[in-house]
Amino acid sequence: MRLPRWSIEAWLAGAFVLIGLCWGGLLGALQLAGTNSALDRFENLTVDWRFSLEGSRPAPDAVVIAAIDEETVRQAGGYPLPRDLLARIVRRIADHQPRAIAIDLLFLDPGKPAADQELADAFRLVWTVIAAVGVFDAEQPPAADQLRIRSDELVQVPSPAGVHAPIAPMREAALQGLVNLSTDRGGVPRHVPMIFFVGGAVVPSFALAASSGALRAEPVLGADALKLGDKLVPTDLGYHLPLRYYGPRGSFRRFSAARALHGDFDPTQVNGRVVLLGATAIGLGDTFATPFDRVVPGVEIFATAVANLLAGDVLVRSHTIRRIDATAAVLLPCLVVLLMAGRRTAVGVVLATTAFLLWIAAVAAMFRSGYWLSMALPLAASLPVAAGYGLARLGHARYLARRLAAEKAVLSRFHSPRLVEHLLAHPEFLEEPLRQAVAVVFVDLSGFTGLAEAVGAEATRALLARFHAQVERDVDAHDGLVAAFMGDGAMILFGLPQPRPDDGARAYRTVVQLDRSLAQWCAELPTTMRIAPRIGGHVGPAIVSRLGPVHHQHVTATGDTVNVASRLLEVAKQQGAAVVVSEALWGAAGVEPSAAFADAKVLEVGIRGRAQPLRVRILR
Repeated sequence: MRLPRWSIEAWLAGAFVLIGLCWGGLLGALQLAGTNSALDRFENLTVDWRFSLEGSRPAPDAVVIAAIDEETVRQAGGYPLPRDLLARIVRRIADHQPRAIAIDLLFLDPGKPAADQELADAFRLVWTVIAAVGVFDAEQPPAADQLRIRSDELVQVPSPAGVHAPIAPMREAALQGLVNLSTDRGGVPRHVPMIFFVGGAVVPSFALAASSGALRAEPVLGADALKLGDKLVPTDLGYHLPLRYYGPRGSFRRFSAARALHGDFDPTQVNGRVVLLGATAIGLGDTFATPFDRVVPGVEIFATAVANLLAGDVLVRSHTIRRIDATAAVLLPCLVVLLMAGRRTAVGVVLATTAFLLWIAAVAAMFRSGYWLSMALPLAASLPVAAGYGLARLGHARYLARRLAAEKAVLSRFHSPRLVEHLLAHPEFLEEPLRQAVAVVFVDLSGFTGLAEAVGAEATRALLARFHAQVERDVDAHDGLVAAFMGDGAMILFGLPQPRPDDGARAYRTVVQLDRSLAQWCAELPTTMRIAPRIGGHVGPAIVSRLGPVHHQHVTATGDTVNVASRLLEVAKQQGAAVVVSEALWGAAGVEPSAAFADAKVLEVGIRGRAQPLRVRILR
């Protein structure tokens, strides 16, 4: 099969598009599977940045915290609080008809039987949720394996080997929920699990139990979500709820449990609300970091989860969102490569950077609307591909620059550097012949044939090299073009590669310069080498084009103007003159007879092969 004839740049772009598809597809597959990776740490940093950008928000007043604070501990005489004292606190709160009480305390060991029973009786006054804790075994099989089923949702469900449950009187009087939380490396809980699998049975988390109790609705597990009453709550893999934090510590309304003990609080703070009872005094219970604060009591983390569920104020990171992340991880690298391809490097980098910034802005805007799109994943998929493509393209560009420089150096040894530079920049130059005005100068050396016979080939070659070098210097000084060296002669053009208004003036000045420099050079030769320069110049219309076969062309001018300029060398020989220019070149130069050429003769001469005579000036 014959491959299409693409340029190296096209093949390079195509290769990196393919690399982007593969690399982005790999990262996207890991994202869909929920596999932990080094990207999570960077992603969490971007989430913290997005929370900071969004700023604090008012926490829903449907959730309030009854704080076991320093004052409560002081009045109780220590911590943990006596259970009869806790019973009185619960009764005081229950008197004001909360929707539910969730107690973030563990009752794993029995106390005084009377006090335990008193607390259990207090739980029965209102819908109460108490804490249990799961015990995890590193060798415990995944939840899906326990149930002999395969499901992306269930594979990620936490599966403790066992549960430390409250003592019998407590668990008989209240609903249990597991309080296990996991954090990232910075100590921030990013998700709260909604369910656990224990021994093949589904056990609700503390936050889900409190929320379902408040709504008096059993949670129903669905695909990528769970249903609480009439609320459909999107969840992440394994029915994990991404936490949408409201602000720093103290964002939730709270009152001291000590005030509840004495009935010294506003009943409206409790009525119809979910009350979370837990330790807020530093050093009494678990504390966690959040995007807004470094030390937050665990009860506020659960308050956040319950508020998210009840208010529908969740941070959506569902399987659909992960599919969008995976798609972006595949498409963004390809888009960046295509934006960089076929453009100048600086423009490509600006376009690629713009694409990155637009994605970041879109992700930040979606976060404010409650959607957690990954920022790290598409960037991790795109940046290495973009950098690799940029380096490969830069390397190729440098290779081309070196090759072009070498080619230019070689070509400049055989053609005018000015013409070579123009052809490299405009390869299509003179693909079609052009008619334009040009100034043409011919120069040769009289007496050179006899000299060449006398001195031999090597000396002749050395003499010609010096002659050509002198002509090239004078012509180049006036931005002219030596179209061809012909032994002891040269054809010089003004108007190539681009015509200029002062072509005639520069041609005339070149004639004057060549006359002086070549006459001086000839005078410095040994007396045995008697040669002298002859120069002729004319201006007029001509056809400029490429001549020669396709594989070996040269740029030149043809037409009557060129023929006349060449014949002026014959006129100079006939008149015994060194420099003859046409009246047309004299006029185009815009000069007046100067002291150097005050005695310039004006003649009307016949030109061999031409019907009409020509008015010329013999300068010397």
